[in-house]
This record gives sequence, structure tokens and C-alpha cells, in this order.
Amino acid sequence: QLQLVESGGGLVQPGGSLRLSCAASGFTLDYYAIGWFRQAQGKGREGVSCISSSDGETYYADSVKGRFTISRDNAKNTVYLQMNSLKPEDTAVYYCAALLDVYYREYARIGAMYDYWGQGTQVTVSS
Repeated sequence: QLQLVESGGGLVQPGGSLRLSCAASGFTLDYYAIGWFRQAQGKGREGVSCISSSDGETYYADSVKGRFTISRDNAKNTVYLQMNSLKPEDTAVYYCAALLDVYYREYARIGAMYDYWGQGTQVTVSS
């Protein structure tokens, strides 16, 4: 069964940090770019960051640039999202998704083009 599982979410105070993990099972991430998306309550889905598999090229939304870092460990079949200096507006359910790497340059920012999605992990930033 092809599956992505996110973990690492939780409640954190403003200015704090969390590291999200996205672990794949049933397939290898070697051929897939991975994107992180988020959806706050009552809002649409927003692309946060993505990383290619072939060359490690990354993208960050302006809202998280300089605070979030995406990385991958193909040996562990896992992608990470390190989130620092968290703000209340980062509160959302965070999802990871997989896109065939050959389509990274054209479609990495388009959530609808991703093939596999995790169930999401809640991140709440509040004092």
C-alpha cells in the first residue's frame, strides 16, 4: 500500500520550533519530489515548500522563507520540514505530498498535480 505519513506536529508557542517528518511506505521517494502544503481552518490550501529528488532544488513560499527549511533523506525514505520562528499565522494542518520528479519544474507548486498525499498533522502556534 502506497502511503505518506506525517508526524511532528503539535502545540508550540510563538517563536518556537517544530520539525515535521513525512515518511513514505510502499514506494521509494527516490523518484519523487515532495511538497509540503498547509490548510488553516476556513482557508484554502497553501503551498509551503517543496524539494526535488534529482538535484535537491527547493522552493519556499514567501510567507515562510528564511524560517522553514525542507530537507530529505532518501535512505530513510523521509522528508523533513524544519520550522523555526513560528508565528500564530502558521497554525494549520500540514500535509506532505509526492509528485513524480520529472514534473517538478512545471508542477511543483500546484497541489492538484501531486499523486500521493498524507493525512496531515496539526500545527498550532499559540501562547
